[in-house]
Amino acid sequence: MNDLTMIKFSSEDCGTCHRMSHYDQKVCEELELNFVSVKLQDAEVYRKYRKILLSKYPKKEGMGWPTYLLVSNPDSEFEVHGELKGGMQKGEFREKLKSLLTTT
Repeated sequence: MNDLTMIKFSSEDCGTCHRMSHYDQKVCEELELNFVSVKLQDAEVYRKYRKILLSKYPKKEGMGWPTYLLVSNPDSEFEVHGELKGGMQKGEFREKLKSLLTTT
């Protein structure tokens, strides 16, 4: 695996987030990315990754459900390399993620 991590910010009551959870982690692993799922209701995990989300969305305005951030070094001096947001089918998610990886 490389040093990039895809962090998914979602909500337990988001239907689109739930549908995408059937394939998003699998697609990330196929592309050799680490994957972290952060549900806003999970206070402990959310607190750990909150600074990354707020670096991109200081007031959480303009986020999609779900919002995926492609990050290096998520546990220290992180850098956000790209994002995907909103619902999409598995094939579209894979293609957009591949495209994102070629620009990083």
